[in-house]
Amino acid sequence: MPRYGMIDGLRGFFLVFMLINHLVFQGELWLQRINHNQFAYVEDAQGFVFLSGLMIGLVYGRKMLKLGAPAASRLVWARAFELYRYAMGIVIAVLLARLVLPDASRLWGNWLGHTSLTGEPLRLFAIATFVFQPTVMDILPQYVLYMLVAPPILRLCLDGRVALVATVSGLLWLAGQLGFQHALTDPLGRWFTASDDQGLRAGFNLLGWQIVFFSGMIAGALTASGRIEWHRLLRPQASGVAKIALAVCLFFLPIRLLTARGILSDTVIKRIELLEVRADFSLVYLVNFAAVAIGLAWLMIAGPQHARAWVRQVAGVVRGLFSLPFLRLLGRHSLYVYVWHVAIVYGVYYVDQRYGPFPVWARTLCAVAGVALLTLPALWRERGKRPASAPTRTPSEASS
Repeated sequence: MPRYGMIDGLRGFFLVFMLINHLVFQGELWLQRINHNQFAYVEDAQGFVFLSGLMIGLVYGRKMLKLGAPAASRLVWARAFELYRYAMGIVIAVLLARLVLPDASRLWGNWLGHTSLTGEPLRLFAIATFVFQPTVMDILPQYVLYMLVAPPILRLCLDGRVALVATVSGLLWLAGQLGFQHALTDPLGRWFTASDDQGLRAGFNLLGWQIVFFSGMIAGALTASGRIEWHRLLRPQASGVAKIALAVCLFFLPIRLLTARGILSDTVIKRIELLEVRADFSLVYLVNFAAVAIGLAWLMIAGPQHARAWVRQVAGVVRGLFSLPFLRLLGRHSLYVYVWHVAIVYGVYYVDQRYGPFPVWARTLCAVAGVALLTLPALWRERGKRPASAPTRTPSEASS
């Protein structure tokens, strides 16, 4: 398998279910119930952001060690501005479609507000500066912003100052839980308020979610610098960490199921809700995600050599899933596929709102077709290249 093949498979997996979960129909899509977020406070966006940080640490960490900090930093920033152009490109494409498609202005009203290419310049400036983020276009902006500050932080990690980076990241996360970001976001919201009474609009609290990205980047940097060897840290004989991770997951499982169905008392639900704010990546999400990440890493690295046959079998199934060529293809070009998934989501929503509702079989077929269409940018970028089974990959593939 190519270098980072399993990571590519994971990213492809998250992209598939991100698309399915973002599809909105006039009626239920049963495929949305086949997802880990039904059983844990772990979602595809978290995995996508974490793995993006991991790849920054791995790929650009090695470049920084080889080329030096200034050269590697320029590569990271160039990559960030490239992704910024893609983020703006999909917004412009949707707004152009809004101009020409019948009734698109009304149908996309909840997702775009009064945003228009011929509308208020203040709103367009807000979009250009990521202050206003249309629906399902909010993961790429935070990734771009994290990449802009990543080079000096990556250098600290490579210099062995991981404790400092982790401490600052943890304190910033805590500041996000206490609402300190409002000192900046509230004035921004007032300054950029447009005729639809919307100013700042973002799905993620940057102070809270940065811990997902930078924890991944720390892990990647430690791997790139040789300071950590995962096969020695996560050994089949040392299964204690996996048991703890499993215990944490089993603790959250009934809570997730009961709260989703409103079975618990209002008093208990209100207490839980204080700690499960998705936008802030609050405590429940942080602990549950860490447990799943650690447990999955142990299973994939140590599981195949475990003494118990059933553990080896489970590990084989998991590794086989994330080794699927389809998922690895998507993962190799994950950020481009993410941009394309926005267009699919907007197109499906427009068709359903204008011509629906559709029967269950049609909604299911549409979702499956959408997943198949995800491959288009990946196939386009790989045209003329060697097959994915080749032993090496180009730098652009490794960092996408």
